Amino acid sequence: MNREILVVAHPRRIAAHERVQQVLNMLIAANISPRVLADEAGALDLACSEVVKADDRAAEGTELVLVLGGDGSLLRGAELARPHGVPLLGVNLGHVGFLAEAEPDALPSVVERVIAREYDVEERMTVEVSASVGGEVLWTDWALNEAALEKDQRGRMVECVLEIEGRPLSRWACDGVVCATPTGSTAYAFSAGGPVVWPDVEALLIVPISAHALFARPLVVGPRATVALEIVPGTGDAVVTCDGRRTAQIPHGARLEVRVGGTPVKLARVHPQSFTDRLVGKFDLPVDGWRGSSRNVGRLP
Repeated sequence: MNREILVVAHPRRIAAHERVQQVLNMLIAANISPRVLADEAGALDLACSEVVKADDRAAEGTELVLVLGGDGSLLRGAELARPHGVPLLGVNLGHVGFLAEAEPDALPSVVERVIAREYDVEERMTVEVSASVGGEVLWTDWALNEAALEKDQRGRMVECVLEIEGRPLSRWACDGVVCATPTGSTAYAFSAGGPVVWPDVEALLIVPISAHALFARPLVVGPRATVALEIVPGTGDAVVTCDGRRTAQIPHGARLEVRVGGTPVKLARVHPQSFTDRLVGKFDLPVDGWRGSSRNVGRLP
């Protein structure tokens, strides 16, 4: 059976051109058919046997989506991979690259592991989002990291009532509210003051942004809870953004519901690493002086 891999890259990163072509050449030499997206093939001047449109069928029938770029590119790859249950593997060409599996220097070894099918697959929770007015659904979407409700006008806060499991909890006048997955706890939610949650925890995070309220701490709720934010009528419209990529305007009086999604995103891993070590490495956390137990000696990141 012919193996196919979709290769996704940041079309405006000059450094990506040479590395992407290197990946394509390695895959072709291993009798694996690489696909590239039409807009990237043109922008990066790539030579590839198959060029496909960047739509929801781009990854259909592939074994893997291999992404070279930062977290934004990984989120783009997730949009292509998720509908078909295809694993996603990222090599960081950006800054933090928290979702990426490896750094640029490890690119050849990563591709070799992919060619040999030496990788594991883990599932990451997603959220499904819907906005409605009077019971009429206006918009639906999903997110791997977060759905963020934010004010539509710079000089005016958004006022909303938070509901958990069908019961009202608090009313906030705020710049916005981030509803995040554990995967997204190190993204926008972290910047807004939310907690870091290990990715194997099944939970939803709720992080208000600059809220004028006595009870405005970040919250963590169970995976079966539905989180709702009702925008108080007459207080201004809002904007909802999923993963910083897809945006919709919703009017005051609307109701935004966020719940755990039915379709996860699959991440491929070639270098098994604890989440603790990933935090230390990505955020350059100070761990000097750690001695640990005897079985952990010599395993400093």
